[in-house]
Amino acid sequence: MINPFSLANKNILVTGASSGIGKQIAISTAAMGASVHITARDTNRLDNTLKQLGDGHHRHYLADLTIGEELDALTDSLPNLDGLVLSAGIVKTLPFKFVNHTELDTIMQTNFFSPIVLLNKLLRKKKLNKNCSVVFISSIGGNFIGAKGNSMYSASKGAINAMQKVIALELAPQKIRVNNVSPGMVRTAMLENTTAFSQEQIENDEKNYPLGYGEVTDVANAVIYLLADASKWVTGTSLLIDGGFTIQ
Repeated sequence: MINPFSLANKNILVTGASSGIGKQIAISTAAMGASVHITARDTNRLDNTLKQLGDGHHRHYLADLTIGEELDALTDSLPNLDGLVLSAGIVKTLPFKFVNHTELDTIMQTNFFSPIVLLNKLLRKKKLNKNCSVVFISSIGGNFIGAKGNSMYSASKGAINAMQKVIALELAPQKIRVNNVSPGMVRTAMLENTTAFSQEQIENDEKNYPLGYGEVTDVANAVIYLLADASKWVTGTSLLIDGGFTIQ
């Protein structure tokens, strides 16, 4: 029986692969048979991810996607791709009245401009194969909910969601699909080590999720679906995975 979720013989690039959700996506896609190409800014953590990918034609590329020259070098080094997962991102909690141009520019540069420019460069250099699947990692904060202190982050993810729909329409003639995964709160090392919230605050917040907080594997499994042939008729959508948070 043919497995529609298999990623065998697919070249897939995962950005932000040195930690958290991006790292798990890289590990999970490799386990599904893909040749995984990973990129991030931290050499040691990127090496650690590569070691966990197991046997296969996997490669890693050290790059800061906010720097044009490094973005160009990465694009030139990559093979033609069957899948692209744009996972690199940062979070900055700040009440709106304290938002300033510098902080806003930093978040928009990492969360919005960098993945969009990378995708643009890959298209221009014809690095995306026919039937390629592009997956942005967004958030329920992008267009489903609002949370105090998250105006900048929500704006960056909302911009991704809006542009993604138009890109999906424009690339449909090439059978290139463009979707995003919008997770709720997921347990990562960043959450465990945060000083912005107390453990009591985190525990109380988790009670708002009917199924509790998610795991990084939950997001990775959703990405696998969107990368695989199982979703060949899905484009321009936001796949909401939030443990029931937004149905209340």
